[in-house]
This record gives sequence, structure tokens and C-alpha cells, in this order.
Amino acid sequence: MPDLSSFRITQKWPAAHPDQIQLYSLPTPNGIKVSVMLEETGLAYEPHLVTLDQEGVMSPEFLSLNPNNKIPAILDPNGPNGQPLALFESGAILIYLAEKTGQFLPSDPAARYETIQWLMFQMGGVGPMFGQLGFFHRFAGKDIEDKRPLTRYVNETKRLLNVLEQRLQNRDWIMGSEYTIADMAIFPWVRIIGGFYDAAEVVGLSNYPNVLRVLQAFEARPAVQKGIAIPARD
Repeated sequence: MPDLSSFRITQKWPAAHPDQIQLYSLPTPNGIKVSVMLEETGLAYEPHLVTLDQEGVMSPEFLSLNPNNKIPAILDPNGPNGQPLALFESGAILIYLAEKTGQFLPSDPAARYETIQWLMFQMGGVGPMFGQLGFFHRFAGKDIEDKRPLTRYVNETKRLLNVLEQRLQNRDWIMGSEYTIADMAIFPWVRIIGGFYDAAEVVGLSNYPNVLRVLQAFEARPAVQKGIAIPARD
């Protein structure tokens, strides 16, 4: 049985199953990426709910694994060379799990890098810009009298949605007929626009039929339906 006691994070979130991947997360878009991937691959894992406050991501135990104080993070007791691996950043975790299982990342080198390209598109564009849209439309930013920040992020969200709309023309998924980690990264963020952010109307989400079509296919997957609620909130 693997011994994870040297990892301080397990002091706050004890591993009942130390032979399984330990997931430290919250069902936000970034967290959902990894819980969906774990469900899709069938890997055994143990989820731990980490809140976005001093008791969660700002706690010394969580910071010992991720000094950037962001979810998700994982601790794989059976990492490379049979040694435990602690890992943060959702994109890095997706690549790691894809390579560990040989799933959801094409083996052809050109297709592999193209998939990673679209994963980086999400990491560098979709996530940060959609997140700012949510802040300025739904949260504290909505009370700022100067509406130029909101206008900026609405327009940038529309631009990114248009990039996706064109990419998905005559495609089942980002990479064509093959469902990959690029889809798992992008569509939790598309999903939140018309969900928690309540911003579908402000960005004209109905104007992107290909995006909505693929979002519907994404949400219909059994692993997605499970992953969007993991870890379970108290």
C-alpha cells in the first residue's frame, strides 16, 4: 500500500484509499475538467472538496502541493517510475492522465500537438476571458459604474466563441470525430456561460449553433454528467 504521509496535504484531507489518485478540487469549470477526465478514463480516484477560502486553497496544507492556491490538484500514488506524483494546473493534469492511460490524446504526433494547441487555447484564452466575463457580469464587477471592462470581456468572449464556431463547422468535436482532452477543457467553460454566469443573452450564445451542438453532446456523456458534481459539495 502506498505511503502518502510525507505529503502534508494528506494531513488535512486524509486518504482513505491511498492506492488511488487523490483529487483536490471543486466543481468549477477548471475542476470539472479533471473530474470528467478521471470518470472518462475509469481510473480509481478519491475526491476531496477544497473550498476557495482560507480553509481550502489558502491553507498551508493545500499550498504545500500547489503554491499557486488554485484547484484542481492531484496526488497520484503510482506516478512515473512507480513513485508518487503531486501535480497542479488542470491542463498539465489532463495531459498527464491522457499519457498515463493512453486515452483522449491522439498517438499521431501531429494530431497530438494539434490537440495540445487547442488545450492551450482554452488555458490562455477561453478560461481567463470567460472568467472575467463572469466577474464583471455576475459578481462584484457588475457594480462598477464604468462598463468598459464588461464590454471588453463580452466582446472577447464573442470573439473566442466565433473561433470555436468556425472550428466546429462539420466537426463532431474539436479534433473532428475524436473526443479529446481539448473538449474536456473547453466545454465546461462554455457550459458556465449560460449556466452559473447567466450570460447567454449578453454574449448572444444562440448565435453559435455549432458550439451549442457540441456542448449538448458533451453534456450528454455519462462521465460528464457524473464529473460536473465531483467533488460533492457539503
